[in-house]
Amino acid sequence: MMDQETLQQTTALIRGDFELQNTPDSEAALLELLAARIEDMLAHQPDYLMSMLYRMDVLEHKINRVLHPSAPEPPHFGLARLVLERQMQRLETKRNIKPAPLEDWENWTL
Repeated sequence: MMDQETLQQTTALIRGDFELQNTPDSEAALLELLAARIEDMLAHQPDYLMSMLYRMDVLEHKINRVLHPSAPEPPHFGLARLVLERQMQRLETKRNIKPAPLEDWENWTL
């Protein structure tokens, strides 16, 4: 279960890519909203969806597992869970790894 701050940050990461209009008030509501959008994308924009998952660095073997006919839940829910999982990992990384500020960046060249 994610706290409110994590929910807001995760929603912000997902909202733009998936063109979500509503603001969910819980992790379950975010999952439902995202799953509905992914279901629509699977039906109408599957290549674009797969491209987005690739850019988000959702692992291919995990995608294959949730898309398999014997998966325990519908594909759109499985993919929504993978997206949430990946975005929460990104947030955790941002919280724990702070890059050192660039010094003398004006003199930096390629």
